[in-house]
Amino acid sequence: MTTRGEGQLVTVRGEGQLLTARGWDAPGYDGTDDLLSDSRSRLTRVSARAAYQEVLWERAILVDIRPQKQRDEQGEVHPGLAPVLIERNVLEWRLDPRHPSSLPIADLSLRVILVCQEGYASSLAADVLVRLGVHRATDIIGGFTAWLAAGLPRSRLMPEPER
Repeated sequence: MTTRGEGQLVTVRGEGQLLTARGWDAPGYDGTDDLLSDSRSRLTRVSARAAYQEVLWERAILVDIRPQKQRDEQGEVHPGLAPVLIERNVLEWRLDPRHPSSLPIADLSLRVILVCQEGYASSLAADVLVRLGVHRATDIIGGFTAWLAAGLPRSRLMPEPER
């Protein structure tokens, strides 16, 4: 990890929290693999089976961040597990209880397990939630692909319309 600009990392106090390296002093990355590695360093990622157990025993909520088109094509986690569908582009606003657009379930102490298709976008998104204060956020290693490979409950794929 590198820093941008000529300044060094700076720590400042803001509203009862320490805020480190904001603006141009924020860390830069040597490519997407470096970014992903840094994001995952703050997460305790879970297997698909472990996520299933947490959701089944109501110890966590599962949030599917995939776009509708991808869910239509690949299927979804079985509705009996009550997955919450929040597309990636609005995730922070829906799960930050301090924001007026948050969902009723939003709570900084909420155990949130994110799932994307392969476990990349969900790692980046979970890290953002952790940095927003949702400290128990994480994601599924391998994403929905791993969920399917483990034979875990899913909805049936919708048949394609006839042409």
